[in-house]
Amino acid sequence: MNKFFTKGRIALLIIFLILIIDQCIKIWIKTHMFWHESIRVTDWFYIFFVENNGMAFGMEIMGKIFLTTFRILAVTVIGWFLYRCVKCDAKTGFIVCISLILTGALGNIIDSVFYGVIFNESTHSQIASFMPEDGGYAPLFYGKVVDMFYFPIIDTYWPSWLPFVGGDRFVFFSPIFNFADASISCGVIALLLFYSKYLSEIYHTAIPKKKS
Repeated sequence: MNKFFTKGRIALLIIFLILIIDQCIKIWIKTHMFWHESIRVTDWFYIFFVENNGMAFGMEIMGKIFLTTFRILAVTVIGWFLYRCVKCDAKTGFIVCISLILTGALGNIIDSVFYGVIFNESTHSQIASFMPEDGGYAPLFYGKVVDMFYFPIIDTYWPSWLPFVGGDRFVFFSPIFNFADASISCGVIALLLFYSKYLSEIYHTAIPKKKS
């Protein structure tokens, strides 16, 4: 490997690039689109601006402050584990996967911690502005996560003769997500596909053992 592109620098490069891309997309959406405004890219891909208080893909679990605190703790642990993996000379692909997961979580933390303070409310009739004179829409740690990618690959209705769901609308894939969510998903999927067996090995190598 090129001496410049050490494993530590690769991890930092991934973190900074994905974080910059994620935040640039979110800030542009927040300051250029109305809440629930939709831009059709193709029949199966839309830019659809929504915000959520929950976790990845808009899930709502527990309270807002709990989720933000959980994210911060998770990023701290993942960041420490990534540092240990770099120090222990883990496989480059494995470090890339952990970096993707870390950066995705960090990207959504920024929304949760700061967006309520630095933006005013996005509504059907108002586009948010950056650093408004009247202040933001929520206190620190109570910001909403910006989501925008919507892929209704299949958008149809269940046959009327089906019990319970007959005539109801069926959409696949219905979650709306952001670049940070995609980073987490790609990292986790690649980790499970290519490094599931290696994970146990590197865990015992990277995690320092307690002296008896």
